[in-house]
Amino acid sequence: MIITKNFSLWRVLQFSGHHIPWLSIWMSSVVLLYQYHQDHWMFIPWLPVSIIGTAVAFYVGFKNNSAYDRMWEARKIWGAIVNSSRAWGSMVLNFTGTQFNGQLSKAEIEEEQTTLIRRHIAWLYALRSQLLVATPWEHSVQRGMVGIYARRYQKRFGVGLVDDEVTRVELEQLLKPEEHARLIAVQNTASQIIHEQGKDLSKLRTKLAIDDFRHMELQKMLNDFYIQQGKCERIKKFPLPRQYANMSFIFVGIFVFLMPFGLVPEFAKFGSYGAWMSIPFLVLVGWLYVVMEIVGDYSENPFQGMANDIPMLSLCRTIEIDLLEMLGETDLPPAIEAKKGILM
Repeated sequence: MIITKNFSLWRVLQFSGHHIPWLSIWMSSVVLLYQYHQDHWMFIPWLPVSIIGTAVAFYVGFKNNSAYDRMWEARKIWGAIVNSSRAWGSMVLNFTGTQFNGQLSKAEIEEEQTTLIRRHIAWLYALRSQLLVATPWEHSVQRGMVGIYARRYQKRFGVGLVDDEVTRVELEQLLKPEEHARLIAVQNTASQIIHEQGKDLSKLRTKLAIDDFRHMELQKMLNDFYIQQGKCERIKKFPLPRQYANMSFIFVGIFVFLMPFGLVPEFAKFGSYGAWMSIPFLVLVGWLYVVMEIVGDYSENPFQGMANDIPMLSLCRTIEIDLLEMLGETDLPPAIEAKKGILM
């Protein structure tokens, strides 16, 4: 998540400046053709080109709105996870105890409470790790320059800013050794961690450390975690429909291709240097359309480890600190700090 109030020119160029060279080459090539082959020039009236540009702008706007909706929904899901996690910690500590004349001592119940809360923290990190696994439509796994640039950008302004071994280390510390070895070997570690929570609640009920009503309320919380995880997986595993995502890219390409054929003759009316004067304007307009396209393109996948992502690591650490404080621990991990204006 980008936390700086404004983008600097340098940051904008780092994100999209690599498109300026090819735009400059294309626009300059068209101007050269016009200057030396005016008699055979393929003239396109500006009016139909402008209509295409307007239609493309509406289409790209629709795509960007859809991409923003996906990103904002992802943030709302993680906001719900934060709230439910705090409620889970409070309920575990207050709903279980020796007041039911059960079979467990106070020390044993405190150990079970610690296990339930620490295992939940492990679930958070496991879920984050699973959501960062790249899908076939994400940028970092693409071939060619798109993939090369995306991986470079991801390293400089994404998950490369943090030590991503944090997930592995946290899981080793939060889960018991036998449990850790078993859970990381399954297909969906996060789901199985919640299942382990349910089994422990059943054991607590059997040993009369909790009554039926409180057992049901805690199980409802686990069901809520399943729901939130499923919502995250829906966004992760179902892309923005490709007919919308890809067609806007094609339409922008068509407009950028046609634009100089309509505008260069218009600028040429200003005199002998008019056609040359059109180059910076053409590059600027083409770059604006390309940036509108790639902003939506990079925002549609909020779990791909880029600067536009939901700050899952920061949220995981915030919840971890809150829950460990509920347990009375004082040796707390540090909060995640932003680097280069990006909070991961």
